[in-house]
Amino acid sequence: MLGEWGQFVIDTDYGDWKTSAGIWDARRMDEALAGHESVVVSGTAENQGQFYDRFDHVVLLSAPEEVIIERVQNRSTNPYGSSEEERAEIRGYLRSVEPLLRRGATVEIDATRPLLDIAREIVRLANAERST
Repeated sequence: MLGEWGQFVIDTDYGDWKTSAGIWDARRMDEALAGHESVVVSGTAENQGQFYDRFDHVVLLSAPEEVIIERVQNRSTNPYGSSEEERAEIRGYLRSVEPLLRRGATVEIDATRPLLDIAREIVRLANAERST
């Protein structure tokens, strides 16, 4: 959706954005950030913090655990979360990783809101920085 609205979007969960060690490919990310006026990056990795100084905003999309679990169980675009073992892993990440992500975030968006509203908010943030 954001790409259709003219945003350059990187989803680090797909393609070659992560190395075999599961961290963001620093060289590739550096090139993308240097080559575009505005970039929206999604996905997480252990080394994402090394890029925060180049982001105008670090947005945490958050939702209650039960909402996240329901969504991963019912989605058809990605099989992750379909097994109880994977859902237990997600619950563990919510307890251990989400607080770290929240500390690094500059903006938190309630992801229970309609998708269109969330997308508009992200575009508003990206465009506000471009116009200053």
